[in-house]
Amino acid sequence: MAVTRDDLVDALTAYWGRKTLQLESSRIANAVGAGTAGSVRGGKQFDPVAALVAKFFSEAGFPASSIRINRGVDLPGYFRPSKQWDVVVVLNGILVAAFELKALGGPSFGNNANNRVEEALGSSTCLRRAGLAGLYPAEPPWTGYLFVMEDAPGSRSPVRVPIGALRTDPAWEGQSYQGRFGITLKRLLDEGIYDSVCYLLSSPQNPDPQEPVAALNWAHFAASVRARIHYMAELGYLSRGDAPRADLMWSPGESPSGA
Repeated sequence: MAVTRDDLVDALTAYWGRKTLQLESSRIANAVGAGTAGSVRGGKQFDPVAALVAKFFSEAGFPASSIRINRGVDLPGYFRPSKQWDVVVVLNGILVAAFELKALGGPSFGNNANNRVEEALGSSTCLRRAGLAGLYPAEPPWTGYLFVMEDAPGSRSPVRVPIGALRTDPAWEGQSYQGRFGITLKRLLDEGIYDSVCYLLSSPQNPDPQEPVAALNWAHFAASVRARIHYMAELGYLSRGDAPRADLMWSPGESPSGA
């Protein structure tokens, strides 16, 4: 079965359900003096969304061993040795795709907003630079980014831009956190930082997402992922089995087959 928008709604519903359960567990733990950080970090609330992304590849015929979630998701970097991604697809020793899945929720949206931007920039920039250094010789890295913003009053309200030494880009003025991330994520796509970006507004009360930026909606994201799968299939990678090909596993800086 093809991946559908109904699958997306189901995944977001499961995401919010898991997140709510974790928060309740954290409150209980805090009440008895156990603290909250461990329980908040210990869950895998994004697993339903990760499974949804993975479904594109499993439905296309990629073997289960090539699709990785939670384990075996470290990829070589350039500015650091490696970095864990949320969903990684590796076939025949080739990186087919790597996905980051992130969210921003309330009530204090500003606490992690800048961190999310810096993480997004750093992850793909490091991976792409590693590709230029020859760490991904067969095919250039292909990256996807899916971002869920909690739709709440705090994310809809305009945010003041601090007055600094120089004037900021006027595009930021009067924007809410929802608006800011629409700008940020569109620029990440336009600049080629990521090959595909999806931006969704959702909430526990209404998981069915809004898509405020047309170019970043689910339909565009799904089409882009399918295009990547078609590209790999057209090159014959899906028909070569799941064993690494020796001629695609040369060391960085070398040429294949001694060329």
